[in-house]
Amino acid sequence: MVSKTYNHGYRARIAKIVFIITRADDLGGAQVHVRDLASALRERGYDVLVLAGGGGALFDALEERGVPYRKLEKLIRPIRPLRDWSALKEIRDALQEIKPDVVTTHSNKAGLLGRLAARSLNIAVVHTSHGFLFGGQQSNATGRFYRLMEKIGARAGDKVIAVSESEFNAAKSLGVIPAEKMVVVHNGLPDVGPRFRADPACEPPVLVMVARFTGPKDHPTLLKALGGLKDYSWSLQLIGAGAEMDAAKKLAAKTGIAQRVSFLGAREDISAILAAAQVFVLSSKREGFPLSILEAMRAGLPVLASAVGGTGEAVEEEKSGLLFPPGDVKALRKRLACLLEDPALRKNMGLAGRKRFLEKFTLEQMVNKTAAVYCNIAALPGEGTDDAAKEIST
Repeated sequence: MVSKTYNHGYRARIAKIVFIITRADDLGGAQVHVRDLASALRERGYDVLVLAGGGGALFDALEERGVPYRKLEKLIRPIRPLRDWSALKEIRDALQEIKPDVVTTHSNKAGLLGRLAARSLNIAVVHTSHGFLFGGQQSNATGRFYRLMEKIGARAGDKVIAVSESEFNAAKSLGVIPAEKMVVVHNGLPDVGPRFRADPACEPPVLVMVARFTGPKDHPTLLKALGGLKDYSWSLQLIGAGAEMDAAKKLAAKTGIAQRVSFLGAREDISAILAAAQVFVLSSKREGFPLSILEAMRAGLPVLASAVGGTGEAVEEEKSGLLFPPGDVKALRKRLACLLEDPALRKNMGLAGRKRFLEKFTLEQMVNKTAAVYCNIAALPGEGTDDAAKEIST
């Protein structure tokens, strides 16, 4: 077994880490997290392998970085009891063959099946929740079902990493996961060079939102808010794909702003697009800890976001950006007007956001803290437990 000493202050005893995520055909926040974390750990000398259902964008990104992966034929996103039972067996068989030191699961279906499979083999397992499905569904049947599934998963796993204090508090207050089984590790991103830094003071301002066209992302609130700001000079770029894009295009036409709104679809040059923008907007109804906000802060953009999930942990209100109540068109319109009217305010908020990104949300910081969790649960008795805990607490 490999033993390494890093600057974390503890001795790493993990040689092999297996990542499990439900789907590889997308490159959303959870997939980007797995891509970056697996790549960074491999660079540090760990033996990593990614298991995922489907195929496509994530596997392509892993191949580019030299990270090994394997397709799970039975793992799919929809709930299908017979198929899911087969997926559980497939995951268990794979883990029995690979014999990892620790398993780390991502996304909800993989989180449950992966933890059950790892526990049945007595393998240490950590689940990273990129957004609990029971969020905002405390009282209905769907919420109760998701809470039950997470309770089962938490019982099977050793630790749950929440990507925001908000997620941690929600799981704790609802009694879903014992506090001692959870730890908060905020998402992090690698930095970018100067050519990917924005100038928020430029006129006329370009607004950007990066999000899939699905109900929780709530593009209509942004479009309606901008519909009342036709007297200002601005343009909007919407990056992302999804089933509700056509509805958003119709709403843009209905509100009379279609000529100012560009629907760019899914893009691989997001950093370049952000560098040419002046304001980042995210109007979601529900979030965990969105990577898109960190991308904007990294670029030096002021962030205007709905106050949901962990957005307030990233964005400092009236310092690096502005927050508004989710779904509140008038509040969003008022804050948009503030940023559209004041280039100096945009610039100062952008500088503050980039400073905050470098202080708290770099990839190295996330990898350090996550590796501490992995090493802590898989360490030999008395080996580095206190140091690892201290690293996380800071």
